Amino acid sequence: MNREAFFKISYGLYIVSTADGEQKGGYVANTVFQVSSNPARIAISCSKDNFTNHLIKNSGVFAISVLREDYDKEIMNRFGYRSGKDIDKFEGIQTLKGKTAAPIVKDDCIAWFECEVERQMDLGTHTLFIGKLIDSDLLDADATPLTYDYFHKVKRGMAPKNAPTYQERTTETESSEEKPGVGADTYVCDVCGYVYDPAVGDPENGIP
Repeated sequence: MNREAFFKISYGLYIVSTADGEQKGGYVANTVFQVSSNPARIAISCSKDNFTNHLIKNSGVFAISVLREDYDKEIMNRFGYRSGKDIDKFEGIQTLKGKTAAPIVKDDCIAWFECEVERQMDLGTHTLFIGKLIDSDLLDADATPLTYDYFHKVKRGMAPKNAPTYQERTTETESSEEKPGVGADTYVCDVCGYVYDPAVGDPENGIP
């Protein structure tokens, strides 16, 4: 099996959020897609290990915020690689409260949607939630949405462990073909999967 094939499936990157009473949850998702148009329905895949999973089941609602290409890495670290059981992910984050009362993340996002859960399907490690669209709006019509391809190739990030697309690294799969810019003397973050290659540096953070 060639793992490179999986990187050719197109994904966006989003923050999925919800609230159950006073408890709020959110995570970075790359499995978000529209499944019908009239009425509009959107499906998301959420790991059962995510704190947000049981909050969505209890509240019956979720919101989706589309991340922008020039996002701040702090928001990715907070929603992608930290647990809502340990920290308040929404502290200091600008949010909107829409018709469903789910917190809609505004920071580093260009559009949002909010949905009411109509169906859910057990996928073993994940739950597929299908939601009926309740409302949506643009935050920045001119900004470029973040894609997983850009995140992988340019930002050199890897999918969080609970993401549907996560694939555990092995000796066999850690080839330079699967990690753009990876040479012999590279370093991989055990938390977020970021690959640092001294030959490439990190121009975004001032490292030539």
